[in-house]
Amino acid sequence: MLQTGWWFVPILLSWLIIYIINAVAFKAIIEEPTVPGTKLPFLKILQLTVSGYSINYVTPFVALGGEPYRIMELKPFLGEAKASSSVLLYGMVHILSHIVFWLVSIVLILAVLPLSPTMLILCLFILLFGLGIFWSFSKIYKRGFTVTILRFLQRIPLVGKYACTFYKEKRTVLEHIDEQIKDLYAQRRSQFFKALFLEFFARVIGCAELYFIAIALGLDMNIIQAFIVSSGSSLFANLIFFLPMQLGTREGGLAMAVTSIGFSASVGIFMGLATRIREIIWIAIGLIWMSIVRKEIMN
Repeated sequence: MLQTGWWFVPILLSWLIIYIINAVAFKAIIEEPTVPGTKLPFLKILQLTVSGYSINYVTPFVALGGEPYRIMELKPFLGEAKASSSVLLYGMVHILSHIVFWLVSIVLILAVLPLSPTMLILCLFILLFGLGIFWSFSKIYKRGFTVTILRFLQRIPLVGKYACTFYKEKRTVLEHIDEQIKDLYAQRRSQFFKALFLEFFARVIGCAELYFIAIALGLDMNIIQAFIVSSGSSLFANLIFFLPMQLGTREGGLAMAVTSIGFSASVGIFMGLATRIREIIWIAIGLIWMSIVRKEIMN
């Protein structure tokens, strides 16, 4: 932190901008022009965004602890089905923006970096795999998600019995959730693409963090290189998604990514530590904000 100096301020503030963009995307998914009750205060959505991600960062498995919290907080305003579908839809758009981010970075890598035949094949494989997932998501948005998944789970031994019971108990709610998913893509497509673009743009803003760290270290790193490093480390960290706060995976991903563009691995380790400090501060902000909101509700 001493090495980043005052540059740590824009590093920290860049994530305020990211969270605001995330919240605008979340709001676009929640709001339905014909349903006045879905127009929630932006500050409430921003709080759920920041606090939800704070919980996700410290969740021991698959970083999904923030989603139940968001559903619980939205339920009094939107009802169970709308709250669940909104959070699920936002999560799907968030993942989809990840894929778009990786696809763009693969194109940049192919255009900018000299690659060995092995790396070229790997990049092309990731590109095709990402396009396949993107296509699969488009099918999910058209057909719905929850009912399809539960019907699939019903065919699996042991799990099928519980999936069948859950489906019978929650069938109406699940079908309503699927209707909301299909409605966003079919009837509110402009809001869907607005949310997707905003989430992707938030990831581009996230590259500024690494760019600011590079400037603080006196490195000659341009924004394209920062984009490649950010996406490469993100891809590696998400391949090992079950560790809380992506412990070790982020630093390792950054070390490999900066090495690929000509910097030493130690630069990646330092970047990982700097982003870790920023993350801890924002986790604290999110959890404190959540605690304040809960106290206000109880009073």
